[in-house]
Amino acid sequence: MPRDSNINHVNTRSRSGSSFIAELEWRGLLQDESVGARDRLARGPTSAYVGFDPSAPSLHVGHLLPIQMLAHLQRTGAGVPVGLVGGGTGMIGDPSGRSAERNLLDEQTLDANRAAIRDQLERFLDFSGSFAARLLDNRDWLGRYGLLEYLRDIGKHFTLSYMLGKESVKTRMEAGISFTEFSYMTLQATDFLHLHRDHGVEMQMGGADQWGNITAGLELIRRVMGRAEEEESLAHGLSCPLLLTSTGAKFGKTAAGAVWLSAELTAPYDFYQYWIGQDDRDVGVMLRRLTLLSADEIHALEEEQQRVPEERPAQRRLGWEMTARVHGREEADLQVRVAEAAFGAGRLRDADVLDVLWRALGGFEFGEEQLTGDVLGVAVASGVVTSRSEGRRLIEQGGLSINDERVAAVDAPLPPPVGDRYIVLRAGKKRLAIGRRR
Repeated sequence: MPRDSNINHVNTRSRSGSSFIAELEWRGLLQDESVGARDRLARGPTSAYVGFDPSAPSLHVGHLLPIQMLAHLQRTGAGVPVGLVGGGTGMIGDPSGRSAERNLLDEQTLDANRAAIRDQLERFLDFSGSFAARLLDNRDWLGRYGLLEYLRDIGKHFTLSYMLGKESVKTRMEAGISFTEFSYMTLQATDFLHLHRDHGVEMQMGGADQWGNITAGLELIRRVMGRAEEEESLAHGLSCPLLLTSTGAKFGKTAAGAVWLSAELTAPYDFYQYWIGQDDRDVGVMLRRLTLLSADEIHALEEEQQRVPEERPAQRRLGWEMTARVHGREEADLQVRVAEAAFGAGRLRDADVLDVLWRALGGFEFGEEQLTGDVLGVAVASGVVTSRSEGRRLIEQGGLSINDERVAAVDAPLPPPVGDRYIVLRAGKKRLAIGRRR
């Protein structure tokens, strides 16, 4: 895997807003844009924000597309990226893309989640330099509003017909939506107004499912700032498409649930394997939208993929790039070694690799009694065979190996543990078990 991939590089030489738009377009990261957005970007650097829901202790891979929009804004010198943590709105809930009311969180939990989001965004954005990223929390201003003040200053600008026309509301009307969540778009619009007025933020970006909330903010800014509809807009919006797999499945979801950026919620092994397992039809799109690789690099990978699809070069590069970005290069290199050792033709003799596999595969433990016992007992204890008779048949067929040495007889001694800690059992080509000394 490459050693010179620039994970957090920021190009502080301002190129132009048109370079930023061109970057989004060729990567397939641009779906909606407000009138005048390109003209504003062409005039020079600006600042743009993306909101992040702090209802979980980690971001997940579904957040990666809008994060990439912020990263490209910064890298092309088109503006300052602003991350907005919804510490205030997180107490209410956004109905966009949801079919049920969300659980509300207490302040202590929201504070911990906000800190985790900051740590994860630092993997993608540079918080220093002339285009230094910023992180804000809308609880700092939403928490200051009183009910009557909010209704007078914000609520009067929203008609029921306007709010009911938003897709995020219409999809929830039949199942039921609380007034709390119904009011969410007014709060997000207030965020945009506050950021524009107090922090000079001129643009909001997000997924296509947020476009209704983004345009609500544009409308509120226009009304509060006294701008006529035909006049040039004071603020702008961009959205990226939602990423679906070729089968129509929602990106970032597995049978086990969401794929998180936190190593505690999604182990680096599972994170790397998620990318390695992507369909050939999807991997080119993911390389464009989720990595910083150039068009030439991606085209070369796609050509290689066509020549040797069985080697999955595009998936392997995608897996390394994403794991390096989220968990660091050393972890990405380790996961490459783990995958090659577990699924390649080489011998599993690396104790660091076996540490990862033991945790990832749910390995078993063994003691001195197993080491001095017979092979069949260890095979049954490991789970690679269900009974001693099955193990005996497997040995007779030459299909059982321990520490990559074929077991020739049922009375053969166990080989010494790898690194004095691990034993590796393989049954045929598909069953693998890792044992660790207690």
